[in-house]
Amino acid sequence: MKQEYEHIIVESYKPKNTSGLHGEIHIRPIKGQNPYNDNMHVRCSKVLTDDYPIGTKFRIKQK
Repeated sequence: MKQEYEHIIVESYKPKNTSGLHGEIHIRPIKGQNPYNDNMHVRCSKVLTDDYPIGTKFRIKQK
């Protein structure tokens, strides 16, 4: 069965505790996008964390 893509809004942030995480800047969904919560870590291109300031919001496709 083919899985459909869905657009969500994510933002870059710097977690207070990086224990168990790789790198200083991470990407998470913004609040209010059920079933995606802002405690999730989103795996995406390093361009989003390397080339844009912390707090930048992005519209991405996910599956």
